[in-house]
Amino acid sequence: MSRRASVVVVLCLVQFVDVFGVTVVVTALPSMLAGVSAPASQAGLVVTGYAMFFGGLLMLGARAGDRFGHRRVLLWGLVAFGAASVLGATAGSVVALVTARCLQGAAAAASVPAALRLLSAAAPGDEARRRALAAWSATGAAAGAGGLLLGGLLTQWAGWPAVFWMDVPLAAVLIAGVLAAVPDHQADGRPRLDAAGAALLTAAVMGLVLGASLLERPSQRAAGAAIVAAGAVLLAGFARVERAVAHPLLPAAAARHRRLRTGALASGLNTATTSSVVTLATLHLQDDRGVGPGAAGLRLLPFSLCVVAGAAAAAPVLARRPPRTVIGLGLTIIAAGDAALLALPVSEALLPACVGLSGLGIGVSSVAATTLGMQVPDALQGTASGLLNTLAQLGAALGIAVVLLVASITRGTGVPLAGAPLGWAAAAALAAAGAAAVVGLRRRAPGPAG
Repeated sequence: MSRRASVVVVLCLVQFVDVFGVTVVVTALPSMLAGVSAPASQAGLVVTGYAMFFGGLLMLGARAGDRFGHRRVLLWGLVAFGAASVLGATAGSVVALVTARCLQGAAAAASVPAALRLLSAAAPGDEARRRALAAWSATGAAAGAGGLLLGGLLTQWAGWPAVFWMDVPLAAVLIAGVLAAVPDHQADGRPRLDAAGAALLTAAVMGLVLGASLLERPSQRAAGAAIVAAGAVLLAGFARVERAVAHPLLPAAAARHRRLRTGALASGLNTATTSSVVTLATLHLQDDRGVGPGAAGLRLLPFSLCVVAGAAAAAPVLARRPPRTVIGLGLTIIAAGDAALLALPVSEALLPACVGLSGLGIGVSSVAATTLGMQVPDALQGTASGLLNTLAQLGAALGIAVVLLVASITRGTGVPLAGAPLGWAAAAALAAAGAAAVVGLRRRAPGPAG
């Protein structure tokens, strides 16, 4: 294996481990809660703690890499991830378990943008970068979906602590791999960290993620709506602070960059229209059809496999077509897969094929979105990696919340397609609208900036 290939493999594995942590506990939750003698009402904290800290601290992690060196930040993030995993595996209370999940999320927020920035630097040239980003996108999307299956299998075979214990040797191997194969890359200058902006953005993203998760539950929707509103207010405060400070967390040049804005929007749409559908399909299988967690994961496995296939197909397509066109193609495929789920009343056997089609679409679109978003000057590469990942996390959280909310409030009513079908239809409509919007942006904004 060449040195460049070794770097790509190591950095993509960082992406796999960190994104895997978002969903790996979902199917293990009942066993985890029983193991620490916690009530079912605490499940949301275990799941959303990781997502809140991961999504909330991504931008700060990206800027920390610009200031202290991306390789150094990546290494410390991996050390912290391993330590937090030990805490989770040995947790004897729900407080320790939630703390471990939050610390894992914070460590992932430092690792992922640093790894993406190093990957971009290690793959100079359009063709090499397209292939590296294809591998990165496929790894991340497959990890998010694969966590639903592997979490259940690990819990069934070895008990819920295994979900955490497996991260410890993985972190050690990745640390050794980074030290042996990955060269450092330091951006020009050492920007100061915007503490006020970081605090506001982190609190805002955490509020949006937590509030969105509460919206899914009928008894907590009022609190969820209030927290989402508070998150929106904090975002507005963040925008005001950013205009006033000398070294903003989100530089004005990044906020104005059309390619980065479009790539970030597409990253959010990708996860909003697929994570929500896979989650709703999981609930449909287990709650409505009585399928067990392991069997449900196997029926959703085509999603992960097709993500990899779609990402592999994206690189040669991007060599011939602009990224916005490829994003539009991917979102269109996602819309088709989501809409095809409406045929389940005819035959439940169609479900693997439908989610597989959605997986193919996100594989294509995520590579194109990351490619487009990373087409920024070198000084903005770290910021771009943080923003792309932040929007992906927010898209997943908000998409799941909205689609599950649509399904739950219409279930048993006279609304057409009430319940899960209406949720799938809403996701399909969002993906189709996103495809039209992205392609429309390309037509209206040609040239180097657009």
